[in-house]
Amino acid sequence: MSLLVVGLNHRTASTSLLERASVSPADTPKVLHDLVAAAHVAEAVVLSTCNRTEIYAEAETFHGGVADISDQISRICGIDLADLAAHLYVHHDARAVGHLFSVVCGLDSMLVGESQILGQVRGAFRASQDAGVAGGGLSALFQAALRVGKRAHSETSIDAAGASIVAVGVQLAAASLGILGEAPAAPVAAPGAATSGLGTGPEPVAPVEAPPLAGARVLLVGAGAVGSLAAQTVRRAGAAEVVIANRTPARAARVAEMHGGRVVGLTDLPHEITMADLVITSTGAAGLVVDHDAVAAALPGRGGRPLVFLDLALPHDIDPAVRDLPGVSLIDLEALRVALDGAQVAHDVEAVRSLVAAEVASFLDRRRAGRVAPTVVALRAHADAVVHGELARLRARMPDLDDREWDLVEGAVRRVVDKLLHAPTVRVQQLAGAPGGDSYAEALRELFDLPREVPAVVSAPDLDLVERS
Repeated sequence: MSLLVVGLNHRTASTSLLERASVSPADTPKVLHDLVAAAHVAEAVVLSTCNRTEIYAEAETFHGGVADISDQISRICGIDLADLAAHLYVHHDARAVGHLFSVVCGLDSMLVGESQILGQVRGAFRASQDAGVAGGGLSALFQAALRVGKRAHSETSIDAAGASIVAVGVQLAAASLGILGEAPAAPVAAPGAATSGLGTGPEPVAPVEAPPLAGARVLLVGAGAVGSLAAQTVRRAGAAEVVIANRTPARAARVAEMHGGRVVGLTDLPHEITMADLVITSTGAAGLVVDHDAVAAALPGRGGRPLVFLDLALPHDIDPAVRDLPGVSLIDLEALRVALDGAQVAHDVEAVRSLVAAEVASFLDRRRAGRVAPTVVALRAHADAVVHGELARLRARMPDLDDREWDLVEGAVRRVVDKLLHAPTVRVQQLAGAPGGDSYAEALRELFDLPREVPAVVSAPDLDLVERS
């Protein structure tokens, strides 16, 4: 069996393509049943969010599984596979485990560290269970992934990473606008302030620091998770006006309602750029949302006011060439990574990556051991059947032995068999964690002519052990 994930996300596909690939909760059961009805897919989980659609599967063969899953995604999107292939990625076995663990921890999200994905993965797994298409392999994987996700969010501050990126971006934007840090040069006495007992005049009053974006007009382009967080951040930073533009007006309206703001259409962007002090983009579009010429056309109507772009999208929304325009500043994710280098957010991201690497190695060890365990159980069951048959024949030939004598004979035979099997069964379990470990179990099956079919009673205890770990 091959563990596979085939999908597309905000790094490989445009927002419009992701919308076409989206699988609603109502459609999920049919998609799952169509997948397992294919020739090579035995188990399946569909994870569909605003930033990704991924199908996880246990497949009979690698190439057959990839073909079946890719065909299913093609049908969901209504796009020929030849045109869709460039946007798809495939991960196999260890890389598939690492990918899911990174996803559930928020490392693969547009907003790094966001915790909403944990609930989305849990919901996807539950839907697969309800449809009866999550067997032992994917159940072990997703239960382990959910446990890793909980560890990441409870043992580190990865949840705050995305918020930190947006907050630092807003601070840098405010500094570029010349708003940050504007305060009276010297302490000013408040009217009617009391004087000191020494008669030296009014007590100085500490200046009240202005909010970083006090009085600023902010244009948000994109109303997803990042855009919503940006709206919240600029409001707290004192923005006087927040304008929201999004491809889906209803989503922009929700953000405006939550954080206060005015909704405009994407066709209004040229005018709104002319009016704005800060433009924050987070659309996830495949191409540029704001190009050099559009910004150049907006500058004459600005009266020389500085204009700052904060590009939080991946791939970027803003043409890098706007940096060359007079009075225009551009802050992108690369600049934010430099600003955050060595900060707590970078530390937490690295801590989660280390956690994921360790958990992937541990899971793969358990998975390999789980594959060997049925062979070990089958070998011992085979040996027990041989011993039982030989003892029955011996008892028939030696009817005069009393119970005490028979117990001694039976015990001796069983001890001999147990000792002969002990070394190979222990060793094959130890070797299972090494590269090519499955080959040792295969050798045992060939040498002892063990059946290929693994009864449920053989595999179930090992799956339970994996799920509880």
